[in-house]
Amino acid sequence: MIKEDEILKKRINELAVKSYNNSQFVFTDFLSPSEISLILENEQEIDFVPHCFYGGSEQCERKILKFGSEEEFGYDEEFPIKCIMVEPLMKKFADNLNHRDFLGAIMNLGIDRSVIGDIFIRDKVGYVFCTDKIADYLMDNLDKIKHTNVKCKIVQNYTDELKPELRDMELIVSSVRTDGIISKLYNLSRKQSIEYFSEHKVFINGRVTESNSKTLKNGDIVSVRGHGKFIFNGIANETKKGRLKIYIKLYI
Repeated sequence: MIKEDEILKKRINELAVKSYNNSQFVFTDFLSPSEISLILENEQEIDFVPHCFYGGSEQCERKILKFGSEEEFGYDEEFPIKCIMVEPLMKKFADNLNHRDFLGAIMNLGIDRSVIGDIFIRDKVGYVFCTDKIADYLMDNLDKIKHTNVKCKIVQNYTDELKPELRDMELIVSSVRTDGIISKLYNLSRKQSIEYFSEHKVFINGRVTESNSKTLKNGDIVSVRGHGKFIFNGIANETKKGRLKIYIKLYI
């Protein structure tokens, strides 16, 4: 196990013990998908205290880990998460901003990545999840992304805006092995797709998978770092040449 993983495991165990000993809710900052996967792989080490993950909406991949529960403590405490809507002052003249543009502008303010969760973009408007402690600073200082002047405000009701946009697709593959589907979908060579597994860049249902030969089941959600995410929706039929027509839903 690499040093960073050992440090994370130690920190998570310390927070679990703190919550248990003091009977108080304890929260991490936002965790990356690979960090969440590592915690889940070693979840038995923190099972002595109730815990759960949440990122601000069900679609979020970066999440905060919460230790404690209402059943355990007799009261509840919300996740320290705010959603900030970042909107162009003049939408029709705004740049076509992408995730990297939003994140870059935020990082240029000297904000640590760990206090920023997922960023969703809908029709040139960004929805940025962040921790409570950085929300005011972000709203006061984020006024421009690339050449586009923006304004910020905290929003409460954002569920409809953040519903995932999915595109139905059909692929012809030799099997339902994860590497073959990834290669076909993202136009990668077999060697390239295998490298993504060895570099811990492939997640199935939120967990890192190093097994490129793993077969997918109906409903599995696959995320490939740097390419995107899709849902495997099963096999449609077999072609005359013995290949498989499969259905997927691609996140766009």
